[in-house]
Amino acid sequence: MEWMVWTTPTTVFFAVIAAMLVGMTAWEVASPTIERKGFLPIATTRGDRLFIGLLSAAYIHLLVVGFTPLSIWLALGASVIWLLILMRWG
Repeated sequence: MEWMVWTTPTTVFFAVIAAMLVGMTAWEVASPTIERKGFLPIATTRGDRLFIGLLSAAYIHLLVVGFTPLSIWLALGASVIWLLILMRWG
């Protein structure tokens, strides 16, 4: 990835997102989802909850970077926990 001047964390970030999308696609092909209602105010599928979780993770990181002196690793941990909660009960 040297031709794009990507840092290792950037490469890992996009590789993990790509792996999540491939995994969710395989899961959807193997076991089609049905919409369900969790704690979110709308009925969602697994893909909807993944999208909402990734979007939420971006906002969590922006809030931590912009408004707190906390470590970005704390934001990563909070984002992963939020995504797991959202995927299970959202």
